[in-house]
Amino acid sequence: MNKNLLALYGLKWDPFAPDVPTEALYVPPRVESFCWRAEQLAREGGFALLTGDPGTGKSVTLRILSERLIAQRDVKVGVFSRPQTGLPDFFREMGDLFGVALRPNNRWGGSKLLRERWQAHIDASLFRPVLIVDEAQEMSPSVLAELRQLSSTRLDSHVLLTIVLAGDRRLIERFRSDELLPLVSRIRVRLALERVKPDELRDVLKHALLKAGAPQLMTPELIDVVCEHAQGNHRTLMNMAGELLALAAERQAQKIDEKLFLEAYAQPASADLKTARARRR
Repeated sequence: MNKNLLALYGLKWDPFAPDVPTEALYVPPRVESFCWRAEQLAREGGFALLTGDPGTGKSVTLRILSERLIAQRDVKVGVFSRPQTGLPDFFREMGDLFGVALRPNNRWGGSKLLRERWQAHIDASLFRPVLIVDEAQEMSPSVLAELRQLSSTRLDSHVLLTIVLAGDRRLIERFRSDELLPLVSRIRVRLALERVKPDELRDVLKHALLKAGAPQLMTPELIDVVCEHAQGNHRTLMNMAGELLALAAERQAQKIDEKLFLEAYAQPASADLKTARARRR
């Protein structure tokens, strides 16, 4: 949304866009608890797991966690960008994230260099390096197994890395396979995100408006209606609110209200007629 439209409503930023400032994000108690536990895990190393259906807040939770970890002194955080990659590109990206020149055709040498770099970091700070992987359900079993083996040494007694995996229910299904049980047994911190009740969505929406500088932009009645229609999904909520904001800006409306919602989302009368006829048949 351009600056003129933001100025129309006195907004600091688009409150419904994916790129709102991290400090403006709503943090429910369960996410707060997960981030705190993951921060403690970063001192010892190990695996954390974040799961949930699309739109339930996994990526937002990772943003909050990443910012908090980066704010800690001497914490090195790497965000893995291509979870669908094979082993050669896995080593290339790991080398790039942690500042080590690796040769993908020499995995033994690459593993040795990465472990030495991580150990040097541990010796100089109180935290293990942290690797964050979103969409981890796309990772192949061979890459997950390599990651598990890289993360510790001394017969698995010395952990070198903190790994936060986030994915949808496909990741949970894959973790039931025998080949990934050694990794699953190492998960120490977990959070399963689910669809939430309208009351929590209402808190999310009000928080977003308040932080953006326009708490009165949407009428209370409209907030209730949007939260009921979002079906417990954070992304659906923000998409609907963003569409209403764009429509209000197009019409130069002073507020976003139920009338605008009905115009945007009500079924046309002809569609209602067709549905009624189909049911009678």
